[in-house]
Amino acid sequence: MPGVEIIDPRALYAAITDAIAAEPDPRNGRAIAVREMARVKNAANALLAEAFKERPLEARALTRTQSYLTDGLVTVAFDLARNHFHPLPNPTESERLSVLAVGGYGRAEMAPHSDVDLLFLTPWKVTPWAESVIETMLYMLWDLKLKVGHSSRTVRDCIRLGREDITIRTALLESRFIAGEQRLARELDDALWNELFRNSGPEFIEAKLKERAERHRRQGGQRYVLEPNVKEGKGGLRDLQTLYWIGKYLNRVSDPAGLVTAGLFTQEEFDTFNRAENFLWAVRGHLHYICKRPMDQLTFDLQVEVASRMGYHDSGGRRAVEVFMQDYFRHATRVGELTRVFLTQLEARHAKPEAALIGMFRRKKKVLPIFRVVQGRIDIADTRKFLADKLNLLRVFEEALRTGYLIHPNIMRIIAANLHLIDDDMRDDPEAQRIFLDLMLKHGNPERALRRMNELGVLGAFIPEFEPIVAMMQFNVYHHFTVDEHII
Repeated sequence: MPGVEIIDPRALYAAITDAIAAEPDPRNGRAIAVREMARVKNAANALLAEAFKERPLEARALTRTQSYLTDGLVTVAFDLARNHFHPLPNPTESERLSVLAVGGYGRAEMAPHSDVDLLFLTPWKVTPWAESVIETMLYMLWDLKLKVGHSSRTVRDCIRLGREDITIRTALLESRFIAGEQRLARELDDALWNELFRNSGPEFIEAKLKERAERHRRQGGQRYVLEPNVKEGKGGLRDLQTLYWIGKYLNRVSDPAGLVTAGLFTQEEFDTFNRAENFLWAVRGHLHYICKRPMDQLTFDLQVEVASRMGYHDSGGRRAVEVFMQDYFRHATRVGELTRVFLTQLEARHAKPEAALIGMFRRKKKVLPIFRVVQGRIDIADTRKFLADKLNLLRVFEEALRTGYLIHPNIMRIIAANLHLIDDDMRDDPEAQRIFLDLMLKHGNPERALRRMNELGVLGAFIPEFEPIVAMMQFNVYHHFTVDEHII
């Protein structure tokens, strides 16, 4: 993917100022600037589209380079507005101005038609000069057909509004300096972490999880909808971003890899996070290119085209689109697993002791000696002992169903890492078969256990014929769920 060579802001700025200097009518200055910037922007976007077509799975390179291109255009527009169209020989302290990227643009993750969210930061009330600079700059960016969202605030405004509005607070969490007074941007960063983010973690977590539940409800409430929303749907990009936001808010990590250092993910889990994120961004990038506008809904007609662009082929009697959608749903399932592990880790760190006590009084059922109950979830005391009898990989699901306890992520991690123990010997073991049948027939509705077994790969390992249908969709209007969901 093209990198630094896609735009050279200094060379572009020099070319524009030279062209304006050669123009007899000064009123044409802005039009000249927009013409030159549009030329560079269109050439860069054509290069990006071509590179993504050739390497259709390299989403991270696309989102980063798209952000880099936008940074260049924003910087040039700002420098022209500040130095050329509204020069100020002796700016006062109050006329400092800083341009920051916020939201997804602040995270430097942009699809081809993503919004450009800007924050104009001033020390005090916006001066007439700063107002003129901001206005001229915005007109240039709008003329470039960029979809710009913007706000002008002081550091104090940011703190006050961030306290009142969780959406603004989340956008500020991802603010990134682009141009202007860097010292002012640092002042904001220090104030945010010292005055707003510190000590308000539980409140932020609660708000984000409530937001997530509401978003899932709007999107149909389940992972396997026929035409999923890549950004907002269950198991989509927003779910991964929510994990990162919470991790960053609590631990001030600078990128998702910091979630491993913070102990919220193992390296293996972070690799799963990365693969899912890259896949979902690739899908979103292709949707934007196909539709030539922001598009996040993976509709039936678009599924076929995205599958083709991403290199899927008909195979084994199945259409390319069905193979592609099975991959999509498998990634969405992994995102669900990561979310569960992540949130339980958080709960363990921020749990209230009284909540655990209430749980103790409410549930009286004892678990088998190999297990123990931690914060209302079945866990194990000794991993070695647990794995010494591989039937425990099945037994834990029956035990969870029998007692009504949830399964602790510690066990989920151990099971996911030891699926190889579920072999032919175990499948042929009468005791394993008894546990499985009892799980199905003895403890009321087995749905919860079966779904958890399916998500962790146990169902496909114990019944090998089941594995190929996990997350498999049939490309017609009669099947509302994936094949495994229908069967469960």
